[in-house]
Amino acid sequence: MNENKKKFSLLTRLFGNRNKEVDVMVEEQIQSPGRMMVDNFLHNKLGMIGLLGFLAIFLFVIVAPLFVPINLGDSDPTQINVPPTRSMLSVPKEMKGHVQAIAPGPTYGVGCDDNGKVYVWGYTKITEVLDVAKIPDDVKNAKIVDLAAGYDHVVALDSENGLHVWGNTRLGQDRIPDELKDGKTKKADTIIQIEAGYQISGAVTDTGYAYFWGNSNMADIEVKSQYQGHIKKIAIATYNYCLLLDDGSVVYGGLEAANAFTRIPETLSSGVVDIAASGETMAAVKEDGKITVWGNASHGEKNIPETESKPVEIYGGRYHYTVLMDNGDVVSWGDDSHGEASVPSAVNGEEIETVYAGFYQNYAVTKSEDIKAWGLKGHVLGTDELGRDLLTRMVNGGKTTMTVGFIAEIIAVVIGIIMGGLSGYFGGKVDMLIMRISEIVGGLPFLPFSLLLSAIIGSRIDPQLRMYLIMVVLGLLTWPGICRLIRAQILAEREKEFVIAAQAMGVKEAAIIFKHILPNVLSILLVQATLGFATCMLTESSLSYLGFGVTPPTPTWGNMLKGANNSIVIQQYWWRWVFPAAIFGICTICINLMGDGIRDAVDPKSLGR
Repeated sequence: MNENKKKFSLLTRLFGNRNKEVDVMVEEQIQSPGRMMVDNFLHNKLGMIGLLGFLAIFLFVIVAPLFVPINLGDSDPTQINVPPTRSMLSVPKEMKGHVQAIAPGPTYGVGCDDNGKVYVWGYTKITEVLDVAKIPDDVKNAKIVDLAAGYDHVVALDSENGLHVWGNTRLGQDRIPDELKDGKTKKADTIIQIEAGYQISGAVTDTGYAYFWGNSNMADIEVKSQYQGHIKKIAIATYNYCLLLDDGSVVYGGLEAANAFTRIPETLSSGVVDIAASGETMAAVKEDGKITVWGNASHGEKNIPETESKPVEIYGGRYHYTVLMDNGDVVSWGDDSHGEASVPSAVNGEEIETVYAGFYQNYAVTKSEDIKAWGLKGHVLGTDELGRDLLTRMVNGGKTTMTVGFIAEIIAVVIGIIMGGLSGYFGGKVDMLIMRISEIVGGLPFLPFSLLLSAIIGSRIDPQLRMYLIMVVLGLLTWPGICRLIRAQILAEREKEFVIAAQAMGVKEAAIIFKHILPNVLSILLVQATLGFATCMLTESSLSYLGFGVTPPTPTWGNMLKGANNSIVIQQYWWRWVFPAAIFGICTICINLMGDGIRDAVDPKSLGR
């Protein structure tokens, strides 16, 4: 009990009793300068708002990159300039329980119910003018039974065997072959499959014929005549396709002599029951359940998981595959940057009837007609001109901006303390020399000098080394202000009695400067360093905005704003500049409020105001 009382008494003496008024006549209750400064700052509302705001942003940019790591080589043409949205998986409630077909597009989904009505959801704009949500009247008036979503267009099949196309039709996406029009020829008795890719589409009839149409300059869409009449299914990648024939073999049907898809494994010459395509690969399932993937597998498409059950159907997305097993389970693999390869546990807890997969979305329809969806829901803050997620770049860019500003200010503070301490304490020729050096450095036109240095260096050094160089240059060019501040404070402190006493005791001059005098000016230094940190961040961002700072693809808040310095972006793609500018502005304001709060707290006269 006595030991606890002693501890409590010690804590009370150190920090004081908050609930007890200070009596200046009692020596033990007189506040120390440190506690007075803390009390002043805690009672400064603007200062506390600045501190809390800065801490929130700081923790956000430090912790969030652990959960949203950045791939500097990442770009996605299917996600260019997508505004903030989380609706890409939001199937209309009217479809639930009545699903006839679903086709996932790059940023949208399209589906039809068992009454033939078409629904579109997600971000549906192809361009500023074209919008797949504008469903043509002939589609609205028809009973749609199947759909296929390409990169920029939608193909629909109605109950009368008629085909409809809308979206981007400028490159022949709507030039349906005569053999498929209205189902009038003998070769087009019934269309049993439709598929869509990048500016191309295809269809298969029940008589074994396949037809492709669209931009033939981009894709090899001819079909060798020997395969016609024997085609069971087609699988379209971005620019190419493969065929599953009625004898269970897989072939490349185009006229190109060699590409990634013509090198079909020999094991697929028979026994294949299903095929699918991702953006750059093809996959096939054999009768024994073995899955084979070939093509340019750069996103883990060949990392096929081992399963106890037997695959019966396979579906392809942009960089992933999903299979339906014979026991009703669903398995996905490949790229998982948007969660498209992570099947929710709730999906495999249901009896799955069928699966619809494409691009970055998956939809599983249960036997109870419920819809389970996983994959890309959207982008919280939108994307940029290269299809990169702005939230990911803003988080990691903030980390870079703060790191550059912090390290640069540390360099400036260290140099300023050393030079200012020596100048203020020794005076005379030392003071004269250091002050002239600081005036020369301070007189350099900072931005022009940095631009000139960056232009000389150019792109001859690694971007990482360039970032380190910017830190060093910022630090070397911003120390004179701190130096003069420290010098002025030490000139005032060196004449005080405790310094004279230390000199009389034979204390070394370095110890007097850095152990006795400097701690008495740390509060002023803290204010200057805090405000200098914000200045360094602004300077780095200014350089990056002008194109001479940290270079892309490494993100900073400055070079993120550089891409928004034209009227088209400002008017049409507001999210590309509003969010980086907002967080950068808020962060800078918070740091300045915090610095002003510390400055007021250091001033003992502020208590009487």
